[in-house]
Amino acid sequence: MESNASQFYIGLDIGGTKCSVVIGNENFTILRKIFFETRTERGWEKIIAEFKTHIDSLLLEFPQNRLKRIGISCGGPLDSVKGEIYSPPNLPGWDNVPIVKIFEEAYGVPAAIQNDANACALAEWLMGAGKGTRNMIFLTFGTGMGSGLILNGNLYAGTNDLGGEVGHMRLADSGPIGFGKAGSFEGFCSGGGIAQLAKAVVLESLAKNIPVGFCPTVALAENIDAKAVAIAAQQGDETALEIIRISGEYLGRGLAILVDVLNPQCIVIGSIYSRNENLFRPHIDRILEQEAIPLSMKVCRIVPATLGDTIGDYAALCVAIYENKF
Repeated sequence: MESNASQFYIGLDIGGTKCSVVIGNENFTILRKIFFETRTERGWEKIIAEFKTHIDSLLLEFPQNRLKRIGISCGGPLDSVKGEIYSPPNLPGWDNVPIVKIFEEAYGVPAAIQNDANACALAEWLMGAGKGTRNMIFLTFGTGMGSGLILNGNLYAGTNDLGGEVGHMRLADSGPIGFGKAGSFEGFCSGGGIAQLAKAVVLESLAKNIPVGFCPTVALAENIDAKAVAIAAQQGDETALEIIRISGEYLGRGLAILVDVLNPQCIVIGSIYSRNENLFRPHIDRILEQEAIPLSMKVCRIVPATLGDTIGDYAALCVAIYENKF
């Protein structure tokens, strides 16, 4: 039986709406996974107690003496060195939670924590689109725009876990708001930012009596989201394609900065980009040709994330494996 022949790692993914517990081996094989609703109103103590309940059930099947390490993925801010969580926006009440200490004391094995962007970067680097590289950037391009940096074969978290906050970079004097800043990388290249951009473009078109197929009225413009824009663009809607063009060009500008500054081998882009690469690719290629250092671009691949919706399953597990092996 495999549980008697190898060591195991546990990964805990803490999200604002759902949490998961996975147990796997050093080959990145997930052997069991359990999901549950976060329900933040319960408070962090009860949520951690539920994590422990699920871990205990897994350890009835997988012997605890073969548990090597626990990895935790959570939205920041947090301190990966101290192992503490500091009031993430999606986890109200999680103030100065010493989560690493809690699980180390409960299970007698080392534990480690990384913010979710870093954890996803580890997953794409160790087993996904960036496997085999020494210098890789992972961009979330989901609800927000965050990144994880793999530099010289190591995860780079920065001095106080704020390395890779690329969404805060200003790309224009004005524009959609992201990360509290108008015209930021996150403003132009995130689900929330594309929704803002779409609303502005659609309202301008309707004000000029230009019909918008996927959003024919002003009232509907209030609830446009990035998914609706992408679907319409895939179907050839001209207004939706214009929204994608704007976002894509700013994505190219952001990528050019990263290529010039960090000289990566690979930039892996998730979520919205990975599902719509055909829409964004022509725009980023054009801008990168104009803006990035040619010799840097020659050695850099821009690729969609390959782990897709399963990345959360692997991210925390990869934190445990990475911290133990590297």
